[in-house]
Amino acid sequence: MKTNIIVAAVLILGSASLCAASGEPNLRDGMWEITTSMEMPGMPAAVPPVKSTQCITKKNAVPQAQDLQNQDCTMSTPSISGNTVTWTVDCKGEDGPVKGTGKITYNGDAFDGTLTMTMQEPEHGAGLQIVQRMNGKRIGECK
Repeated sequence: MKTNIIVAAVLILGSASLCAASGEPNLRDGMWEITTSMEMPGMPAAVPPVKSTQCITKKNAVPQAQDLQNQDCTMSTPSISGNTVTWTVDCKGEDGPVKGTGKITYNGDAFDGTLTMTMQEPEHGAGLQIVQRMNGKRIGECK
């Protein structure tokens, strides 16, 4: 399996604007620090979490992965229910399709969420599941 497909699948956090009629999540627009950790069968448990920062707003409440610009991925329009934002993503990879579902729940200046990706491996006939856990905290105004 190619490393770039795994990296893309793990880092997919989305890049679409929210157009939901059901309201806005309880989040304060601003710069957010996001910590992500990954769980994957056969991967050492000692992989350190990754931190990043980005501007998140009520209109763009799904964190964006910067390195997906060259990936062949599509994301559903996020939906909002209360303070929870959910979405799906589909990618075409060299080693087969990658499908995922994401969910983030905001609480003002913080959020917790998961992104569960399944990679189909044609030669094995089974899917490899990757779970990315993320949490974020607002650290200031957007620059």
